[in-house]
Amino acid sequence: MGLGILLVLLFLSACSSAVKVAPFEGAETPECHAVGALWPSTVGDAQWRETAVDSVTVAAWGDPAIIARCGAVPPGPTEDLCIDSAGVDWIVEELEDGTSFTTYGRSPAIQVLVPDAYSTPPLLLPAFGPAAETIEQGSNRCS
Repeated sequence: MGLGILLVLLFLSACSSAVKVAPFEGAETPECHAVGALWPSTVGDAQWRETAVDSVTVAAWGDPAIIARCGAVPPGPTEDLCIDSAGVDWIVEELEDGTSFTTYGRSPAIQVLVPDAYSTPPLLLPAFGPAAETIEQGSNRCS
């Protein structure tokens, strides 16, 4: 095998379709492992993708990747936009390149990042309902 082909193969093997995402510091809890066991197989039309970290507390779907992570610090009382999706409350934060949704009233919290490439991001949230519901709802609710 020539050196050029070997270099191409090394380059291709170094390229990975795995999504690079880091777990939250507080992710290694029984609650987040229960969430990870219930991540959806699809989110809208987006298919499950491999992540570059060996943790069930993070997951990704589609390209560009929709990313979900358990273990976020729960947000306190807020006047930010808060929506109820299938019985799960989410704080909505518009980002420069997408939308962030964080469960409200659940500890630990789940964060879902949806890139701008997806239209109507709130319609993707019901896919995360079963996983989010494994964490008990506290007293904070959307009003």
